[in-house]
Amino acid sequence: MKGQYGRRWKQVIVAGALTALVAGMGSTLPSAFAGGTIKADEDKWISVGMGIRGSFNSVEGNAGGHYSNDFAINNARIYIDGQIHKYIKFTFNTECFNCAVGGGSTNHFGGNSNIGLLDAIGKFEFNEMVNLWVGRTLVPSERGELNGPYYHATFDGFRTPFNPADFSANFPNGNGSGSVGGQAGLYGRDNGAVFFGKVHPFGTHLLYVASVFTGARGGPNPTGSLLYAGRLQWNLLNDEINPGYYTSGTYYGTAGDILAISGNVIHQKDGAGNGGNGNVADFTGGIVDLLIEKVLPNNMGVLTFNGEFKRYWANYGTGAFAGSCFCIFNGHSWTVYGLYLLPHEVGIGRFQPYFRFTSIDPRYSAMRQEWEYGVNYIISGHNARISAYGRYGDIESKGLNDFTNSANANGANKVDSFHVALQLQY
Repeated sequence: MKGQYGRRWKQVIVAGALTALVAGMGSTLPSAFAGGTIKADEDKWISVGMGIRGSFNSVEGNAGGHYSNDFAINNARIYIDGQIHKYIKFTFNTECFNCAVGGGSTNHFGGNSNIGLLDAIGKFEFNEMVNLWVGRTLVPSERGELNGPYYHATFDGFRTPFNPADFSANFPNGNGSGSVGGQAGLYGRDNGAVFFGKVHPFGTHLLYVASVFTGARGGPNPTGSLLYAGRLQWNLLNDEINPGYYTSGTYYGTAGDILAISGNVIHQKDGAGNGGNGNVADFTGGIVDLLIEKVLPNNMGVLTFNGEFKRYWANYGTGAFAGSCFCIFNGHSWTVYGLYLLPHEVGIGRFQPYFRFTSIDPRYSAMRQEWEYGVNYIISGHNARISAYGRYGDIESKGLNDFTNSANANGANKVDSFHVALQLQY
C-alpha cells in the first residue's frame, strides 16, 4: 500500500511538471494553422482540417503492483468538408484505424497503422427544420456518442458500454456475409440515412433526429433487418449550435447557460447474439442524457455537469457465448461527471479540474465501477487541450465490453491507472 501511494505521488508530480511546462511556454509559442477554406463563390467552397489525439498511459496489472507504461496515438484524422449547391454539402473524413493499439484501448485492429474512410456524407440542408444526411455517418444515440472523441468534456469519454456501431470492428459487406459474429459499423458510424431538424416551442429549442441504418449484418441477422435510431434533445435555456445533429460535452461557457435533456431509442430485429447456434435476440436500447452548464457571475468560472443512463435489452442467453457471438450489452449503466473551469488564465490556458463516476451492470456478467479524477488544461477550447487524469476501479481489468461471464470479467481486481493526453485539431 505504501508503495502504491509513492507511485501515485510520482504520477501527480509528473503530470504537474508537464502541465506547468506547457503553461510556461505561453510567451514563446508561435501561432499555427493547419487548414483553411477555398471559396469559388458563396455557394461553392471546400475546407480541409486535421485532428490528432495522443496519450501516455500507466496501468496497474490485475494482480497489483506492476504497471504497464506506453504511449498511444488515439486518433489521427483528416477533415474535408464542402458545398456544391445552396442546399447540398458533403463531408469526407478519415481516421487512423490501427493507431489505437496500446493505452488500454479496446479498439485494437492490429497490423500497421493505416488511414481509412471514417465519414462519407451527402448533406441536403434545406432549412433549420428539415435536413437529410445520407452515407456513412454517426448513428444517433447518446450525447457522449455524438460528441465524438474530440468534443467530450474529458479526454476519454467512452466509458459506458458500446452501441452496435461501436461494438463491431467493421462494416457489413453483404447480406449474410462477413464476420460470423456480425458486423455493425465502426467508430459509431454506419451506412444509412438521418432526417433531422430543430423547432423552438415557447422560446425553447427542440432537436429531433430519426434515422435508419444497415446495423448488424451476418451473425445474428442474416435476413437483413435494418437498425432504427431516434433522438429528441430539448434545450430549455440557450440553444446549442453544432453541425447537424452532433453535440458537445461542454462549451467552456461560450454558449452561456445550458440545460439540455435528451432521450434516445435504438432498435434492430435480430440485432444481437449468435446466429451460429440459434441464440439470437432483438436489440433495443433506451438512453437518457443531461447537460447542465452554468456561467458563474462576476467572472467566477464555469460549472459543467454531464449525466447519462443506458438500459439495453438483448436477451440472447448465455448459450450464445459458445462460439462467435455479437454479444452486445444487456443491462443498465450510468455515468456522471462534473467540471469546474477556473476563471483566470495561467500561461496560455485555463485549468479545469473534474471528477467522474461510472457504473456498469450487465445481465450476464459481473458489475464493474470506476472513479476518475483529473484536470484539463484548456488552451483553445476543444482545439487545443492537455489532460492529466487517474482512474480507480475494475472497468479496466474486467473489460468495458466483456459481458460473456468469463473468469476475467468476474474475478478481476480493481486497479489504478494514470494518463496524460494531448488533443489538437483545426
